[in-house]
Amino acid sequence: MPPNTPPNAPAAAQIPILTLTLNPALDMAASVPRMIPDEKLRCSEPQLDPGGGGLNVSRAIHALGGQSLALVALGGLTGDRLAVLIRREGVMFLGITGPGETRQSLTVNEAATGRQYRFMLPGPIWAEADQDRVFQLLRAAGKPGGFAVISGSQPPGVPPDFPARLAAAMDGMRIVLDTSGAPLTEAVTTPLPGLELLRMDGEEAETLAGRPLTTRTDTADFAQSLVHRGVARKVIVARGADGSVLATASERLFAKAPKVEVNSKVGAGDSFVGGYVLALARHQTEAQALAQGVAAAAAAVMSAATELCRAEDVARLLPQVPVSAL
Repeated sequence: MPPNTPPNAPAAAQIPILTLTLNPALDMAASVPRMIPDEKLRCSEPQLDPGGGGLNVSRAIHALGGQSLALVALGGLTGDRLAVLIRREGVMFLGITGPGETRQSLTVNEAATGRQYRFMLPGPIWAEADQDRVFQLLRAAGKPGGFAVISGSQPPGVPPDFPARLAAAMDGMRIVLDTSGAPLTEAVTTPLPGLELLRMDGEEAETLAGRPLTTRTDTADFAQSLVHRGVARKVIVARGADGSVLATASERLFAKAPKVEVNSKVGAGDSFVGGYVLALARHQTEAQALAQGVAAAAAAVMSAATELCRAEDVARLLPQVPVSAL
């Protein structure tokens, strides 16, 4: 395999990257000595971070020295607070007027056991008029030939085929889809025309396959079957602490994850997508991009609470991510 390129390499010739987050969250993280029912639990001082799939992808790209434009739906006082946090991180973003109040999420770590509890509140319901505003903005902001990342949960009120409608509004862009639940099932049963990449985790892959995917080869067989069915040009399946599998019509790669201490699993998938897409935007190979994605995910689980990957951790872990053919 070609040598890996450091994640903080110059971004002079970087291909444009656009991320979309319609259901962002104000992420709060705190800890308690022990989770005890029916008692008042005194939490530590909360850490606040901007959250949501596409926004986290842009945050990871920024942390790795890359550039992206994050389109983020913001509503109410929580949306205002979220915008302040995004600006503080230095991520370039464009706010979309969203309905209602931007949601919040809470992550609580139990100090006694190391267990992590994640509470996700629902976002506001999107009406047809709210959806139409997004399509208009995407047509104006999209850059043909660039990458467009649709990541995270879809807001309440949108149909399961909403990602396909979003992709249609970004004609000429390379669409990366990382979603779950009904939208993921819809993307597999009714493929998005010209989808560049579909990513999912191992549990989602097993649900779609209807069988256990015990080995890396099992995972690669399933991922490549989706490619052959026309679901996407590339399919990536994350196998947790084992690593990630990538399949195209003619290639199957596995990147082994480095062994790290797990502090928080929040944002690992988004860090993967950020590291992977940024590498491709810098004209690196599929093997190099897969390795950087896996290193970024490992770096994210090392960080505390809702923090994402750090460039120095990714650079240190990257040589520990071997990529092999399956």
